[in-house]
Amino acid sequence: MKKDIGDSISNKVYEYRVLARLSQQELANQVGVSKQTIFVMEKGNYVPTLLLAYRISAFFNVDVNEIFSYVKGND
Repeated sequence: MKKDIGDSISNKVYEYRVLARLSQQELANQVGVSKQTIFVMEKGNYVPTLLLAYRISAFFNVDVNEIFSYVKGND
């Protein structure tokens, strides 16, 4: 059984989306996912795939580390 060590990924998708004056649906269309995916990602309830993280960062023309951050959990 896998041990849950509590690591997570935080993101600034909401901040970047609002600054770009995009709806969740508009961003979803641009990166090829559903509006629901953007919604749960912004709420911190979904960790995107590496591919999706890169699509989002490329769309906003910033480094992936500007939007997504690794948060180390408890060992």
